[in-house]
Amino acid sequence: MQIKATGISSKSSKGKILEVFFPIIDFDGNKTHIKELPNYETSKEIINISWGGEDLKKPISDVISAYLKLHLLSYKFVLPNSINLEGLFDSLPNVVWTNQGAISIDEIDEKLIESKLLNQDLNIRSIDKFPPLTDFIIPENVRIADASRVRLGAYLSPGTTIMHEGFVNFNAGTLGKAMIEGRISSGVVVGNNSDLGGGSSTMGTLSGGNNIKISVGENCLLGANSGLGIPLGNNCIVEAGLYLTAGTKIELFDVNGNSKGIFKGSELSDSHNLVFIRNSINGKVIAKTNKSKVELNSQLHTND
Repeated sequence: MQIKATGISSKSSKGKILEVFFPIIDFDGNKTHIKELPNYETSKEIINISWGGEDLKKPISDVISAYLKLHLLSYKFVLPNSINLEGLFDSLPNVVWTNQGAISIDEIDEKLIESKLLNQDLNIRSIDKFPPLTDFIIPENVRIADASRVRLGAYLSPGTTIMHEGFVNFNAGTLGKAMIEGRISSGVVVGNNSDLGGGSSTMGTLSGGNNIKISVGENCLLGANSGLGIPLGNNCIVEAGLYLTAGTKIELFDVNGNSKGIFKGSELSDSHNLVFIRNSINGKVIAKTNKSKVELNSQLHTND
């Protein structure tokens, strides 16, 4: 495997790399749309990288490698959870993201004063290690209502629609068309034709001690304000407001309505064709056979 990339770096006045944009990547024969840089005069450093497949398995040790791996995810050359991102947080600097580009934390006060004295608008959008995806890559056939809520490193398949309350972290995303009105945490993938309802949440692995990769299967629905802490199989529904964790006690019923016993959520991981609901009288969580099918509105996911 050969990976060749050309990037444009932005630096602080002291020469510290703040971010790197990679518009040109040749990933073992699969290429980005842009094949060469325009012949502009620029003071920015042009970076050329040549990697082999073994470099995808190595921990990240610098800003350049960090940004290249995030680009590989968002260009969809690699799937979430398929490359080594160890060292990512330590390698990325905390940056002030503005309408004038990336600015060093150490220089933002001076830039603010300068903007006021010279009457030049300086809008600070965020202070973060991760920039918005759309500052670097515009994914094809995707709608994003609020671009600030999708980080570089998100993997978005054609037909994905992300509404205002949706959020997609790095190393996470959709594997097909999907409606996202909830949170896709780092490491989480959502299958084709699935819907994350408003305010729903998926448990990530960045903090809190969770080391299980959460996923949502195909043709699934997470109801509004629901939460998911187990991998969900295909054709499943989680009731609005219900948060399923590995330790949630769930009574399982078969297709004929007979109880098959009480299980922990972790024991039902990756199970297909289930509806998870609460008994409205006693509050117990139950799972029964899903006899319906989630259908996304095709008009909302063409995104041409």
